Parts: sequence; structure tokens; C-alpha cells
Amino acid sequence: MFSSSPHADFLDQWRFALAPYNLGYKVKLVSQLMYRDFLERLEPYGLTPFHYLVLCCLWEEDGLSTSGIADKLKQLGATLTGVVDRMEDRHLVYRERDPSDRRIIRIWLTDEGRKLMDILPAIGAETIQRATAGVSEADQAAVTQLLEQIIHNLT
Repeated sequence: MFSSSPHADFLDQWRFALAPYNLGYKVKLVSQLMYRDFLERLEPYGLTPFHYLVLCCLWEEDGLSTSGIADKLKQLGATLTGVVDRMEDRHLVYRERDPSDRRIIRIWLTDEGRKLMDILPAIGAETIQRATAGVSEADQAAVTQLLEQIIHNLT
């Protein structure tokens, strides 16, 4: 039988900061579970969720520089370079030097990359709908706002 002890006091005091109870752990777990679900849905297209994120950036603003995409996604350039390499190999994007500043390399959608705009957002929506089943739109908006504030605080 367990009794009240300094150990129990420790748990009571620090539960908010300990995995698996803390916010960071729960956000990581949600991220992993949603990633896995979305990855399975993208498998028939030979894409990953990271490919989708890059495509989303380019659907919004084609011709972004690699650093522009990295800034939008808060990613390191080296990670993004490999992803863009694979996307270029699949003929989804192509690179072109900026004519006004040859140091900048811009990423442009190909016709194949543009065609996916008609397919992939609905697949992403399926993952979101599965994850948020039973969660009101107001609660979804509140969670999104909370996460945006946390991201702002940490960047």
C-alpha cells in the first residue's frame, strides 16, 4: 500500500512538467499520431507529410526561395534541401536561380506539382477530421489559437 510521501509530493508538484502528463508530451504524441495517419493516406502517391507541407507553401506562393520555405515551416535548410531534391526527382518542382540575385535559388511547381493541389488537401482534411472527431469547432479554434501562442512564445 502506498502512503503519502515526499515522492507523492514531488509528483503532485511536478505532474504538469512530467511525461506523459505534460503539454509538450501530448503535443508530440498528437503530432506523431497525425503524421502516421497522414503518411498512410499519402502512401499511394509516394509522398510524405513534409512533401505536402512544401507543396502547400508553393501552392500559396510559387517561386519561393529555399530559405523562404524554411522560414514558413520553421525548418532548417539542410533538411529542406533533401526534401526538395526528392521532389525534384519526382518532377513535382524545379529549381531556378533568381535573375536579380544569383545567390537565391527559387523553387517552382511543375504541372505535376500543381495537379496535386486538386487531390492532397482533401486527404489532409481526412486526417484532421479523424483527429478532431467529437471536438467542437470552437474547441478546435481554441486549441489552434493556444498552439499558435505557444509557437510564438518559443520562436
